[in-house]
Amino acid sequence: MANKRDYYEVLGVNKSASKDEIKSAYRKLAKKYHPDVNHDADAPEKFKEVQEAYDILYDDQKRAAYDQYGFAAFEQGAGGGGFSGQGFSGQGFADVDLGDIFSSFFGGGRRQQSQTGPQRGDDTLMRVRISFMDAINGRKIKVPVTYDEKCSVCGGTGAKNSSSICTCSRCNGSGFVKTQQRTLFGVMESQTTCPECNGTGKRITDYCPECNGKGYKRVKKDIEVDVPAGINAGQQIRVRGKGGRGINGGENGDLYLEMVISEDTNFKRDGNNIHIEIPLSFVDCALGTTITVPTVYDEVEVKIPAGTQPNDVLRLKGKGVKDLRKGTPGDQFVHINVKTPTNLNKEQKALLEKYRNSETKGESIFEKFKKSFKK
Repeated sequence: MANKRDYYEVLGVNKSASKDEIKSAYRKLAKKYHPDVNHDADAPEKFKEVQEAYDILYDDQKRAAYDQYGFAAFEQGAGGGGFSGQGFSGQGFADVDLGDIFSSFFGGGRRQQSQTGPQRGDDTLMRVRISFMDAINGRKIKVPVTYDEKCSVCGGTGAKNSSSICTCSRCNGSGFVKTQQRTLFGVMESQTTCPECNGTGKRITDYCPECNGKGYKRVKKDIEVDVPAGINAGQQIRVRGKGGRGINGGENGDLYLEMVISEDTNFKRDGNNIHIEIPLSFVDCALGTTITVPTVYDEVEVKIPAGTQPNDVLRLKGKGVKDLRKGTPGDQFVHINVKTPTNLNKEQKALLEKYRNSETKGESIFEKFKKSFKK
């Protein structure tokens, strides 16, 4: 996705452009870059770029997904569709028929791709919330899903048997019918989906008794998913075959589970590193001490050096999150928060007064600071 241009930039429209403005811009650019008109070496790639931009921006759902997530909304769908209702399908040009654009030049325009064969369904996206520690250590979770499963009896054809399927007599199996329209440029010919077979090119004479001709069954179930240790917010887990329904007996798309991770009250994650803030008394920081610090895996002993200052950071090597792919762990960083005591008793006050008096025999810290302002 790194080399892609912004879809609005490709069509030369702003982000508030209406659908009519998007269609108008697409028509002009499609004529300009069509390889049969423009013989420049880069024309085919530009034409492909224009048609992809139009396919996304003219569809309201795809456009909304693009506006919110950019190209990331369609990355996982590159192999066979997009996210459900959002991905780039790559199967045509919404409601614009290229024959309407090119017939005057090429005597009939570009032919629509046949839809009669099996087609893979769209990929779908679901967000799943897990706890902070589950993301660190990994676990198995159950996810409730609803999807269309191919009928096991008819294999998705919707027919009782193979002899129950015949070729559509209206389109002769092509899935399309031709229409002609007289315009100022002459007679323009285009193709539309056959209304008899809905583009399948087939007709069923005897429906499958199991699915009543649908070719699929609606399924609701809990699926077990293995969440790997170290997964981060926004990363996805692919579940094969649980996405959108295939067409004409095609395979289902895939389901992508995007991780939403709850925050922890103590630990903060930054990539594969973990940060934690711990409170210490000024006495422990001044004299030094040894404490037991919690990590995302266990507890470790940490030596606090004498003279530790507020906001000092100690590094615990290898106590961060294990990398999802390499398995190498990050580090944990311990941030020191020095606490000033309150509600001192008489003995504590007396000791601190004694310390202050001993300190002021020379120059106090503040006096040294103030002295630095004098010329």
